Amino acid sequence: MTVDDGQRAGDGPAEGPGGGAEAGYPRHWQADVVLADGGTVHLRPLRPADGPRLVELHSRMSDRTRYFRYFGAYPRMPEADMRRFSTVDHHDRVALGAFLGDDVVAVGRFDRLPATTSAEVAFVVEDAHQGRGLGSILLEHLAAAARERGLRRFEAEVLAENGPMLRVFRDAGYSVRREVEEGILHLEFDVDPTERSMAVARAREQAAEARSVHNVLHPRSVAVVGASADQAKVGHAVLANLLAANFAGPVYPVNAEHRSVRGVRAYASVLDIPDEVDLAVIAVPAARVDEVLDACLAKGVKALVVVTSGFGETGADGRSQERRLVREARAHGMRVVGPNALGVVNTDPEVRLNATLAPRLPGSGRVGFFCQSGALGVAILATAANRGLGLSTFVSAGNRADLSGNDLLQYWQTDPATDVVLLYLESFGNPRKFARLARRLGRTKPIVAVKSGRHAVSPALRATSVPVDEASVQALFEQSGVIRVESLAQLFDTALVLANQPLPSGDRVAVVGNASALGVLAADVALAQGMRVAGDPVDVGAGAGPEEFGAAVRAAVRREDVDAVVAVFVPPLAVSGAEYARALRAVVFEDSLAAAKPVVSTFLAAEGVPEELAAGGPDGAAPGWGSVPSYPSPERAVSALARIARYARWRSAPQGDFVTPVGVRPDQARSVVDGWMASRPAGGVEEPGGGCRLPDEEAVRLLRCYGVDVVDFRRVRGAGEAVRAAAELGYPVALKSPDRRLRHRNDLVGVRLDLDSADSVRAAHRALRELSGSPEVYVQRMAPKGVSCVIGVQDDPSFGAVLSFGLSGIVTDLLGDRAYRAVPLSDVDASELVRAPRAAPLLTGYGGGEPARLDALEDLVLRVASLAEDVPELRALRLEPVLASSAGAFVTGATLTIGPPPTRTDTGPRRLR
Repeated sequence: MTVDDGQRAGDGPAEGPGGGAEAGYPRHWQADVVLADGGTVHLRPLRPADGPRLVELHSRMSDRTRYFRYFGAYPRMPEADMRRFSTVDHHDRVALGAFLGDDVVAVGRFDRLPATTSAEVAFVVEDAHQGRGLGSILLEHLAAAARERGLRRFEAEVLAENGPMLRVFRDAGYSVRREVEEGILHLEFDVDPTERSMAVARAREQAAEARSVHNVLHPRSVAVVGASADQAKVGHAVLANLLAANFAGPVYPVNAEHRSVRGVRAYASVLDIPDEVDLAVIAVPAARVDEVLDACLAKGVKALVVVTSGFGETGADGRSQERRLVREARAHGMRVVGPNALGVVNTDPEVRLNATLAPRLPGSGRVGFFCQSGALGVAILATAANRGLGLSTFVSAGNRADLSGNDLLQYWQTDPATDVVLLYLESFGNPRKFARLARRLGRTKPIVAVKSGRHAVSPALRATSVPVDEASVQALFEQSGVIRVESLAQLFDTALVLANQPLPSGDRVAVVGNASALGVLAADVALAQGMRVAGDPVDVGAGAGPEEFGAAVRAAVRREDVDAVVAVFVPPLAVSGAEYARALRAVVFEDSLAAAKPVVSTFLAAEGVPEELAAGGPDGAAPGWGSVPSYPSPERAVSALARIARYARWRSAPQGDFVTPVGVRPDQARSVVDGWMASRPAGGVEEPGGGCRLPDEEAVRLLRCYGVDVVDFRRVRGAGEAVRAAAELGYPVALKSPDRRLRHRNDLVGVRLDLDSADSVRAAHRALRELSGSPEVYVQRMAPKGVSCVIGVQDDPSFGAVLSFGLSGIVTDLLGDRAYRAVPLSDVDASELVRAPRAAPLLTGYGGGEPARLDALEDLVLRVASLAEDVPELRALRLEPVLASSAGAFVTGATLTIGPPPTRTDTGPRRLR
């Protein structure tokens, strides 16, 4: 396995020309990126040792490309220019190279204009790689580097006839100013991201990542490396399944010991295959994977599926080998599924791909499935087949070292063959990106997810999973519209409704059956799930025939006060349920009104029912598409229906806008944080969870940058100072102990309120001093009386900033009555957040109290969310108490913790993480 001398991320310090670590080398600018055609390249800052590679790049360029870049004939690059182009300071002169293997295929650079915050920017892309989006990628990454170096504007000189380069600037989403002189265009634009530039970048990201998955799922040819004649070997299973599925393209077994495997000519190496190979399935022992990878790199294979185990799941050495495998694959333009993967499936009749270890596949359908677990994947596919759930595509990513669920969400976003998405997740790669993608996809295609590993009871799971707070997961799913289920059984129960029935327009459900006990049970479950039952359950009686049963269902679906129907049936003795199933199917698929409302069913102890409930019956369409979902119990039928009703409500609700509150000053906030972190005063208090608590003055300054005002206060020593501070602030005042443990006790032992004279201030000071042993106290002007609330921000190691809201009090703390949302928040998120706690009715006048201004609370929440989004150094924040009343929302206490940002964000230029 080759390793370029550019020092990929994680390989140790970059080496300078003298062999030592190069000072100031910005390693964090390195990135693997996906291009427009789904291939990958590695970006990194250039170094002096790259000079010969630049000469080679120059020699491979056409005369026209050199003319466009240098505005004249430039047939060879002199040594002096080689040194000048490859030697940069990574500050005023920056150069990024796009590497494919050991070759530089594109270069972007900027040079600061003297004594300005502007820089001249330029690009060149090798002819063979033009049209792959490299110019746009380089511009994004150079703009991010420029902002980091304090630059505000790019300028460029482009020949008027250089259409491709002009399109790079024109289509980037920036507001470009241009002037023309003697056939040369002078372009200028600010490098700060705009709403349009971000939208352009997101659209290109989606198209590129979707294309990279398309390359995996639509190969024109497949090689099985490790194909074996031994039926006990995994290589034999993969090859047998590919052939049994009748894959649409050629299949090449790779086996050095046999001339053929299963009657198909075999090759000693991937390099011996005479034709191109799009997808290689690697099924050799882990110790041989490096050797196979080198052959695939040399062959130009587009994608790998590694079913081999023995990598990250085995410990530190395995994880190191796994990272090296992915680094090299990406550096040579390949995506990787696995290692330790079950494989990939595409049931498209034009593809017919079963590159998995699973011998049995479900039929073709319109459901996409992503699964991390390879071991569980076989059972998942078998269960889907048993339940009649047809799939469009299936990917088991195993250790998910490269290709992840986020990539599949990008693919399914525009895949016309997929209407429903199922996810089995053990951990998250980039949860903030997941939230963004799921929220967008969920508006058109429902997502159902099982998230395992809540308690990480397995040592292997603890070693490979990112620790994620359960509240964060729930907040993420709720915001994104993901239908969360607790088990695989619930996953399939829900998928069957989504794949076969329309979404309900409301939560009103009718129950029709032939046994009152079943009907009442179904109605009870519906009410428990938050649905409304339209009238009493209809009981047609045990003696009713199929026609009467069908007529009752038809009458129910035609009612205007019904949004969905549950049909429950127990066949009488010696009576088959098949005729009743046919009657139900006829109503659902022949009645136009029924076709617009979901119908689910339970047929207890009935033979042959699932086949009859399929559209067209046993001789018609296969079960799993256009069927009436049937469940073994009314509870499961109603619960599945309730989940899709909640999803339909989320999908039809306003999406909300990501608005910036009025008066926000992020530049000033950045100045406050940078200045304080640079000085790190000795008085800073280290917090147990990491980071340092901001002093009161700095915390108030930072909050004020976002329009969050803390009720005026003074920190004083002694009773005399307390009296003077009270007079300055104006009576009445409160005295508070600086000890947070005393100040925030439920009995308020560390607080004295409504002090309206100097004598009362002295008495309160004396009492607090005796309690704490310190003469220091806070003196604060009294805020209007109101309901005491708490707003918090916590930096989750995996999710980034998570915002919480709840009412203060021991009962709230004991019951954990807090609502959570992941940052960023829309205005709809903020509105839902302040209404989500179970105690929230206290804010709207429950029990005779005066209603608080919820709009003021929402505004405060949005300001805190903006602060958390703009300042990644914010590790924690707690506003307590916030007094909510008819006069507004008043912050009377604040604690902020600042530290180096540990989170994986979803901001910045596009990159694979």
